[in-house]
Amino acid sequence: MSESEQANYRSIYRNDLFEGKVILVTGGGTGIGRCIAHELAALGAHVVLAARRAEPLQETAAEIEADGGKASFLTMNIRDEGDVDAKVQEIIAEHGTIHALVNNAGGQFASPAVFIKPKGWRAVIDTNLTGTWLVTQSVYQHALCASGGSIVNIVADMWNGFPMMAHTGAARAAVVNMTKTLSIEWAAAGVRINCVAPGIILSSGMHNYPKDIQKMTADICWKNPSSRLGTESEVSTAVAFLLSPAAAFITGETLRVDGGASLSKENLLAGFKHSAMKAWDGFHRAADVPEIFKDI
Repeated sequence: MSESEQANYRSIYRNDLFEGKVILVTGGGTGIGRCIAHELAALGAHVVLAARRAEPLQETAAEIEADGGKASFLTMNIRDEGDVDAKVQEIIAEHGTIHALVNNAGGQFASPAVFIKPKGWRAVIDTNLTGTWLVTQSVYQHALCASGGSIVNIVADMWNGFPMMAHTGAARAAVVNMTKTLSIEWAAAGVRINCVAPGIILSSGMHNYPKDIQKMTADICWKNPSSRLGTESEVSTAVAFLLSPAAAFITGETLRVDGGASLSKENLLAGFKHSAMKAWDGFHRAADVPEIFKDI
């Protein structure tokens, strides 16, 4: 799509929903985080993108500004307590405060549990659990404890175990429990904190997995009760809802965006391939996905 043909983000929400709000999105340069950043900016927020690598952040911020939104970026190693705290204070010094936080940054690799090395285990736990905690605590201490606000943590469909992903399953489950705890402890400060748990989402993140994992995912996606993969937009719209005033009486919860995958009981009721549950895809700049997913 050329620049002259470029559409705007098609959100289902009003375009001034987050006007005047500063929202920090970790992992905001790629994949689901990039889509979330685009939608929040399209709804009026100034989105601050943070991740380890500057180049994807710069590209996404430039896209948002080209679309008429407001965005800035800075590098942040969410596993480094000192770096997190310094960067959160830098954001507040520049923008006055942080009104909301989306903890999207994370990472994992596919492996049978028996082959996961201690270094790999620690890396995934440190990123998905400790990193989420460090950013959450810092944003609360420096901003939200005084003014209130909302936090959304991106987790995963780990409800019935997570074969081939024991490390991230453990970390994401811990984040869900942490979210429940903080929703109680921080309620009196006017802070709401919830999770969004995506199922298998068709995004550029699929490129991070080996071809055999991509093929397996493409081959079995119809077994989801929705008979398809999810879109980045379907995750993003759930995040926007939980950040919005419409969710003012919702805290400590996890919204599953998985097409019913976490409820599937295939051993009792076999699934079948269909096209009845249509996808929502409002992201006008959705990134390319692996070829194997284009015809399913």
